[in-house]
Amino acid sequence: MVSVRATRAIARQVLAWFDNSAGVVNADPQRIDWLRVLPFLGLHLACAAVLWVGTSVTAVAIAAALYLLRMFAVTAFYHRYFSHRAFKTSRAAQLFFAVLGAAAVQRGPLWWAGHHRHHHAHADRPGDAHSPRHHGFLWSHMGWFLARANFPTKLELVRDLARYPELRWLDRFDAAVPAALAVGLYVSGAALERAAPQLGTTGWQLFVWGFAISTVAVWHATFAVNSLAHTIGRRKFATRDGSRNNFGLALLTLGEGWHNNHHRYPSSARQGFRWWELDFTYYALRALALAGLVWDLRPVPGHLRSGAAQ
Repeated sequence: MVSVRATRAIARQVLAWFDNSAGVVNADPQRIDWLRVLPFLGLHLACAAVLWVGTSVTAVAIAAALYLLRMFAVTAFYHRYFSHRAFKTSRAAQLFFAVLGAAAVQRGPLWWAGHHRHHHAHADRPGDAHSPRHHGFLWSHMGWFLARANFPTKLELVRDLARYPELRWLDRFDAAVPAALAVGLYVSGAALERAAPQLGTTGWQLFVWGFAISTVAVWHATFAVNSLAHTIGRRKFATRDGSRNNFGLALLTLGEGWHNNHHRYPSSARQGFRWWELDFTYYALRALALAGLVWDLRPVPGHLRSGAAQ
């Protein structure tokens, strides 16, 4: 029989799926919070439902569009803006892209930025929460964020961001935006099934393709920056960590695969230092700069773009 104390602990952990202030932390950094694994595993299993809901051009197009939009929000704003302050923007644009980034189901902007700043401070040393060198490939890919010790936001590292109450709200209730997206996709698909049957889509089909499959694809592409980009690829710069440049990963992540470049000069808005190092996130940021939505994009120092390894 489950004790009252154990029941309350489980209830707090379940509540933490919706309100992070109710989170329970265990001192062991390697201990997995198995209750938090359930939603993560459930979304992977939901991808298999494509066998029942089928495929349509509409559903695949929406899945691809949501992959690109959310990947851009993660790479440009969660990473380059919130984590590294590589450019400036307005408070309204900051919130808009924070919401879009939260839709990628990778926790809130403060949590993401805090852990990433910690990663750079301890990259591939024992204190790094997701170093494949010290913790293994699978842990660096997805085990680390399922550990109880890595559940809280490292507020001490993001005080510059924590002064915005709207960002703190997104961080506390990080499941709100993904839930709204999932429901919105289902409702939209159901409406299209009635209003435009020629599109061949349904509520469940848009949920499976637009939310489950697209989200899982964004997950593993970005997770691979922690795992693959620290194990496979070229090292142009002799950084203290094991970061590597990986062309294939750069394509999947809109430029994040130039990871050795990034660790050499993290504050740059551009990670593809050479003309042939495709960095679609940077190109999009340049377009936003022309529109006046972002500004002061930090450049790569000239000596690092010259090709000389340092």
